[in-house]
Amino acid sequence: MDEDMLADQRRLVELIEAEGWDVTDLEISAYDSPWADEDDPEATVTITARKPYESEGDDGEDDESPYRLK
Repeated sequence: MDEDMLADQRRLVELIEAEGWDVTDLEISAYDSPWADEDDPEATVTITARKPYESEGDDGEDDESPYRLK
């Protein structure tokens, strides 16, 4: 895998984490483009991240939502 691709991957993770997200999974795939006549590889990055949000009026009491697992 190209060092430039890995550097870009690290930069994307840094940007996401700087916004308060916790990166939980990352996958990078490098391949030769079937649509281009060039010899330059391309890459796709799939990032899974999570970020908890405080809800307004959240006082710690149980939510009676029928969609919440108990």
